[in-house]
Amino acid sequence: MSSEFSLKETSPHLGGGLLNKDKSSATYDLVEQMQYLYVKVVKAKDITLFGGGEIVGEVKIGNYRGITKRVGSSNMEWDQVFAFSKDCMQSSMVEIFVKEGNKDDYLGRVSFDLSEIPRRVPPDSQLAPQWYRMEDKKGNKAKGGEVMVSIWFGTQVDEAFAEAWHSKAANVHFDGLCSTKSKVYLSPKLWYLRVSVIEAQDIVPWDNGSPMMRFPELFIKVLVGNQILRTKIAGPNPNRSMSSPYWNEDLLFVVADPFEEYLVISVEDRVGAGREETVGRVLLPITAVEKRNDEKQVDSRWFNLDNHLGSAVDSKIMTRFGSKIHLRVSLDGGYHVLDEATMYSSDVKATAKQLWKPHIGVLEMGILGASGLVPTKLKEGKGESANAYCVTKYGQKWVRTRTVVDSLSPKWNEQYTWEVFDPCTVITIGVFDNCHAEKNAVNNACDSRIGKVRIRLSTLESDRVYTHSYPLLMLHPTGVKKMGELHLAVRFSCVNMANMLHMYTLPLLPKMHYVQPLSVNQLEALRYQAMNVVASRLSRAEPPLGREVVEYMLDHDSHMWSMRRSKANFARLINVLSGVVDMGRWLESIRNWHKPVYSALFLLVFLLLIAMPELIIPTILLYMAFLGLWRYRSRPRHPPYMDTRLSYAENVYLDELNEEFDSFPTSRSAEIVRMRYDRLRSVAGRIQTVVGDMATQGERAQALLSWRDPRATFLFAVTCLFAAVGFYAVPIRVVVAFWWLYMLRPPRFRNRLPCRALNFFRRLPAKADSL
Repeated sequence: MSSEFSLKETSPHLGGGLLNKDKSSATYDLVEQMQYLYVKVVKAKDITLFGGGEIVGEVKIGNYRGITKRVGSSNMEWDQVFAFSKDCMQSSMVEIFVKEGNKDDYLGRVSFDLSEIPRRVPPDSQLAPQWYRMEDKKGNKAKGGEVMVSIWFGTQVDEAFAEAWHSKAANVHFDGLCSTKSKVYLSPKLWYLRVSVIEAQDIVPWDNGSPMMRFPELFIKVLVGNQILRTKIAGPNPNRSMSSPYWNEDLLFVVADPFEEYLVISVEDRVGAGREETVGRVLLPITAVEKRNDEKQVDSRWFNLDNHLGSAVDSKIMTRFGSKIHLRVSLDGGYHVLDEATMYSSDVKATAKQLWKPHIGVLEMGILGASGLVPTKLKEGKGESANAYCVTKYGQKWVRTRTVVDSLSPKWNEQYTWEVFDPCTVITIGVFDNCHAEKNAVNNACDSRIGKVRIRLSTLESDRVYTHSYPLLMLHPTGVKKMGELHLAVRFSCVNMANMLHMYTLPLLPKMHYVQPLSVNQLEALRYQAMNVVASRLSRAEPPLGREVVEYMLDHDSHMWSMRRSKANFARLINVLSGVVDMGRWLESIRNWHKPVYSALFLLVFLLLIAMPELIIPTILLYMAFLGLWRYRSRPRHPPYMDTRLSYAENVYLDELNEEFDSFPTSRSAEIVRMRYDRLRSVAGRIQTVVGDMATQGERAQALLSWRDPRATFLFAVTCLFAAVGFYAVPIRVVVAFWWLYMLRPPRFRNRLPCRALNFFRRLPAKADSL
C-alpha cells in the first residue's frame, strides 16, 4: 500500500496542563489546550435613545468583531458569549460598543486591557458579570449608560465554549451561525412494530353495481408513516366463506419513540389491473400497542372495521355490516433495530432498556484536527478553502464538532466520551464541508463529504492512548483520492476485565434474533426504514443533522453491486483459504521428502502420537497456544485501516468505477449497459463453472450408494463389507499407522499415476448430463 494512504502515528501535546493526577477525572486530556478570550455581554441600561429603535452590542478586538442579536430599547438584554482565539489576537485592548441598529456611531463604549483580564480554570465557578459605566462618543461617561459584562481567559474546557460565537466564524452570516456550533445528538429509540394479520369476518366487497359475481381478491395494506406493506391475496378455502378471508402473515415496521404515527390497517379488494378498492379500515395509535421483551406472544384482538365502500370519486361509509379483522399487534423490544451495516455496528443492545447489561468500558476520543484537506470552494480574495466539521457516531450518541471556517487545516480539539456495552463494535468518524455557513447558501443544499474513518474497539488495547493521523480516502469516478488527514486521540478504558472477557462468550445480538430470527431480506429492508426514521428525526434538531450526513455515516449504499467489491471479497476468500493451501503444500513437501530431515522428524512424531493417541489433541492445542504467545511480540501496533490494495481501490478500472457510481436504476446509455451485462455474464459464467464442479463432486459422493451406476455401487458396497471386517479385526491405531506410512513412503517407491480410489471416484456419474 502506498505510504500516502497509510496510517501514521503522531505525537501531539495532549493535556496541555488540563490533565489531572486522577485519570478518571481528566475530562480534556486527549486534546491540545487552546486559549480563548471569552466576553459575555449580558444587558445594558440607562441608554438614551430617541424615537425607540433596536439596540445591538458589538465586541471588537483587532480586526475581529462579534455582533449580538438585535433587541428593543425597552428590553436591552442579549446574554451572548463571544470567544476569540488567542492566536488571532492582534490588539492589546478589547472594546465593547452599544449601537443603534446599523448605524456606525455608538451610543456607549467600554474597553479592557488584555493584560488585566483574569484567567478561569474549571471547575471554578463562572465569573460573575458586572455593571460597567460606558462613555459616549464624546467621551462623557455620565451619558453613556451602563453595560453588564464578564470577561475572562479560558480554554475549550469552559462551559461557554460550545454555545459561544467564535472569531473563526467571523464571516458567517447570522442565519448560518447556528450550524457552526458543536452539538450532541441522540438517535431516537427504535422499535420493531409487528403486525400479525390473521383473518377477517363479514367482509362485503364493493361490487360497483356489476351484475356478474366474482371471487374477491382481498389483501391487507398496513401503513405506518411512510412505510407501506401488503399481505398476499387471500386464496379460496373450502372451509371458509368468501366473506371470511384468512392470511396469517406477519408484517414488520420500524417506529421511533416517542411514537407520533398511527397504524392504519385497511382491507383492499383488487378489482382489476392496477385498481384497488378499500373495503374497510381500522386506525390504531401506536402509543396504545402492547410492548413485549421476549418470545411470548401478546393476545390477539378483534377490531371493528369502518366499511369504506365505493371508488375514490364516490366513496361513502356504510356500517350495516359488522366487519371485523383479527390482529395481533406488538412492539418487539427484544430485538436490536439495525440501522447500520452489520459489519460496522456500533450498538447491539436490545431496544428494551431492562434487557441491557451494565457497561463494560468507556471510550474517549479527542478530535484534534485535520490537515491537507482538499478545498471544496473558492473564496473571493482568499483563494480555495473549506468549512470543515466532524461527525462521530457510536451507539445512540452522535457528536458534531464546531465548524472551522476558511481553513484547510482546522483545529477542533474537542473531546467526547461514550459508554461501551460491547467491545466488538465500531466507531465511525466522518468529515464534512458545511455549505450552510456561506452567505449565499441555498436552503436545501447538502454538505459535501470529505471522508470517514472507522475504528473497531476490539483492536484497541485497554487504557492505551492511540494518537494517529488517518488518511481520509474517498473513491471517486476517477479513482481513489486522498482528501486530507484526520488527527485523532483514542482511549478505550475497561471498567471490569472479567465482564469484558465474558462478553466474548455471549451472542452478538439479543436473544430474540435467535429465538425468532428475521430473514436477511427482512433485515435489509428494515435497516433501510430505520435509517430513514433516524434521518428524519435528526433533521428536526437545531441545527439539523442533514440526511446526506446520516446516510453517509450509516452506509446507505453498501448493498449496491460493485465489481470492485466483488473482486476484493474474492481476494479475501482466497487469502483465508491460503492457509489451508499452504498446509497442503507443506504436507506434500514432507510426503515427497524434499527435505529428508524434516520428513524423518515428522514421521517420528507421527509414530509417537500413534503410540500414545491421548497426546494428539493436547499437542495440537499446546502448539496453537505457543504460536499465539510467540506472535504477541509481532502484534499490530496500530488500529487497522483501509487497505487500498485489498479493496482494489488503487488498480480499479474506470469503467468499473463508473458502474459503481451509477444511479439505481441506471442512467447510462443502452450500449454501456449492454457492455456491462456482457461482462457480468462472463464473470457469472466462471462462477457457474466453479459451482458446477463443486456440485459434481458432491453428486459423485451421493452416487456411491444410489445405484445410479450399478456396477460402481456394487463394488463400493462389497469393498465396505470387507473393510468393515478388516477394521473390526485390526486395531484402528495400526490401520492409521500403516496408512500414513504408505502415504509417506519415499517417491522412488510410488507410482506417478493417480491412486485407484481417486480413479474410482472420478468415474462415478453426476447429474450434469441431465441438465
